[in-house]
Amino acid sequence: MKGLILSGGLGTRLRPLTYTSAKQLVPVANRPILFYGIEAVVASGISEVGIIVGETKREIMEAVGDGHRWGARVTYIEQDAPLGLAHAVLIARDFLEDDPFVMYLGDNLVKDGIAPFVEAFRREHPPCQILLARVPNPRQFGVAELRDGRVVRLVEKPQHPPSDLALVGVYMFDASVHEAVRAIRPSARGELEITDAIQWLIDTGKVVRPTIIEGWWKDTGKLEDILEANRIILDTLQARTEGEVVASELHGKVVIEEAAKIIRSVIRGPAIIGRGALIEDSYIGPFTSIGDGVVIRESEVEHSIILEGASVTEIGGRIENSLIGKNVRVYRSGGKPRAYNLMLGDRSEIGLV
Repeated sequence: MKGLILSGGLGTRLRPLTYTSAKQLVPVANRPILFYGIEAVVASGISEVGIIVGETKREIMEAVGDGHRWGARVTYIEQDAPLGLAHAVLIARDFLEDDPFVMYLGDNLVKDGIAPFVEAFRREHPPCQILLARVPNPRQFGVAELRDGRVVRLVEKPQHPPSDLALVGVYMFDASVHEAVRAIRPSARGELEITDAIQWLIDTGKVVRPTIIEGWWKDTGKLEDILEANRIILDTLQARTEGEVVASELHGKVVIEEAAKIIRSVIRGPAIIGRGALIEDSYIGPFTSIGDGVVIRESEVEHSIILEGASVTEIGGRIENSLIGKNVRVYRSGGKPRAYNLMLGDRSEIGLV
């Protein structure tokens, strides 16, 4: 069995950050989102992994490498443009051959992993198995309609949803899907939709088996979803201190990575401070990830993600609910505002007044 991980999207909902960085490499608890997907696929017993890449292929390839750190062999498959999930299956035909496979969207997080679902697919080998999750806002997702334990219809972002069961970004297929992706036509938005391919399987008499997951799942395409995923993952960490803590207080689940320095500051977990970071005369509140080499001086940060090499200095208020890109500088230039909500791209510079 093989794995196919999609990492070619443009991440338009996370701009301007994704003008300079792949959305799948945005970190959650200081680790790229994509890495969680690779780990989930490998933990299900799959070692042959294909990764669909697009415009950000160089960045993805540099971050992932050949996959040996996960005990996997990674093959990169280039997609010229984001032409749909079914198109990704179409261009991966030579890699997939006739083997059954898992398709995993690289910006998704399934907290408890997918191993039990993959094992059930191996054991029962239906033509297709999809993961579903109950959501309060099904109009924003692809939605499944079930009958007698089988999927009978899939609807993309329906105005009148037939259920509250949203498609999670994890699919399992046998070789019959290759005929399906060749049979369908582009949708109104010009893409080959995986929902149309699955509907073709249903309409031609193939069994599409649903599995409703109970644990949390996140499509991290939006700022609020990334921050929530960060909060949930941070809460699973175990406290440890490998850096230097001077005249400071650590409360709760706090991870201090190697060579980080905490000086005259308060850190309230769950939180993680990356390698070589400097926190001085500052307050870091719960659900905050501070990346490698970040400098925080005389400032307050809470419920935020600050990427590698950024600096936040002498802020009069508190930065919260924010995602700050690599090498960004945030500094006080006057005035005393109480709080800031920010999403800044890499190498941005902002003076607060």
